[in-house]
Amino acid sequence: MADKRQVKRSIKQLQRIKTWQLLILLVLAGFVAATFLRLNNIGMIQRRDAVLVADKNGDQTTMTQRLYDLQRYVASHMNADTDAFYLEHQYRRDAQKAVDAAKDDGNPNGNINAKAEAACKPHYTVWSQAYVQCFTDELAKYPPSPDPINNVTLPSTEVYRHNFASPLWSADFAGWSVALCLVIILMIIARLGSILVLRLLLKHHYRGM
Repeated sequence: MADKRQVKRSIKQLQRIKTWQLLILLVLAGFVAATFLRLNNIGMIQRRDAVLVADKNGDQTTMTQRLYDLQRYVASHMNADTDAFYLEHQYRRDAQKAVDAAKDDGNPNGNINAKAEAACKPHYTVWSQAYVQCFTDELAKYPPSPDPINNVTLPSTEVYRHNFASPLWSADFAGWSVALCLVIILMIIARLGSILVLRLLLKHHYRGM
């Protein structure tokens, strides 16, 4: 009988904390977690925009610093993935430098790099893949210069592509809020499971007592 009374006492103790109370607490914690997760994402967007502004302004030092700030922020904040973005203006500048450096009359067919640029630039931006393909196709119409220095090579677009991934969990306000939500969920599951087990135990094991 003592064991039976102990089981009943355990059930009553578990029932003191209502499931609906835990659900309300879960909703509140979920709202806080969602807010902090959103703030993390906004922080990433602000830093990514700073990188793009520095890219547009052509300040190499500032752009490198902004990239480092963005990478460091993303690495320490969950829900801050940048997705793929490109340093478009830097690519344009470097591609134009490559074309300008190759502009000469060393090829027996004349200044083929200038001809390719003149044919493609009015129709495409230097950044686009279409421009790169057009430029390559135009150069292919002429035999290469005997001097390799005179053969232009546009930079690879992948060098200017960045994609920073954030961790699944981070030790910041968002991370601890998410952890609190998980703890509350586990409490709800444990409470319901414990009550079910104790009731089954009381019903079957102590039936004849």
